[in-house]
Amino acid sequence: MTALLLFIAALAMGIFDLLVGRNMFNRPILTGWVVGLILGDMTQGIIIGATLELAFIGLFAVGAAVPPEILTGGMLGTAFAIASGTGTSTALLLAFPIASLALILKNLYMILVAPALLHKADSYAERGSLRGVELMHLTIGTGLSLLLALIVGGSFAIGSNTVKNLLNMIPEFVQNGLQVATLILPALGFALLGRMLINKKVVPYFFIGFALVAYLKLPVIAIAVLGAMVALIMTNISGPRPNLAGTENQAIEGEDDDEDF
Repeated sequence: MTALLLFIAALAMGIFDLLVGRNMFNRPILTGWVVGLILGDMTQGIIIGATLELAFIGLFAVGAAVPPEILTGGMLGTAFAIASGTGTSTALLLAFPIASLALILKNLYMILVAPALLHKADSYAERGSLRGVELMHLTIGTGLSLLLALIVGGSFAIGSNTVKNLLNMIPEFVQNGLQVATLILPALGFALLGRMLINKKVVPYFFIGFALVAYLKLPVIAIAVLGAMVALIMTNISGPRPNLAGTENQAIEGEDDDEDF
């Protein structure tokens, strides 16, 4: 029953992302609490989902570089971690291999199935059937969502007990290493994101935030509020300014008109 619910949830989120547009609903920070709700431990689902989001935060499709499949990795990593009674270290251990394997299957689908449907869409286009073209594109997206949902539901149904037994066989020193990796991988995710964003203009704000956290012990919410206010102030300062020269010229012309009158 749990595997069926996970299948339905993954299918619904995939189709929602397809029909509504790229809304980031497949990110672990959102799928985590859905999995937690299904497995009856929403608090742990939110914690694990947030941790996986930090690890996956810098993984986005850029050009031809396609990141691991986040929906399946996030959902199955969270589900296996909750089902086995372990924490975020297990989720991080399982999420990346699962996401990489799902990416391989996704690429096979896009190589073998999608082109055939696209050629069918070409034939509809030649006949002037707009509805046929739309149907083929929706079929490609729905088929991909169905494939990913089958991976989520089928893997949990087959592998939940297997994962439990595998985790019990892991030595203690390996588990300690996984706990260390739990703390490193989110930092790596932030580093990947920072590499794309940080430049000479924004790096001072990064160190200001670091100093506020390190020395004043401010919470993350306070830093976020301060950052939003600073961004608003800087936007107002660097925004378009009124044309004072034009205003002065209009005033002078008005005075001349008054004198002539």
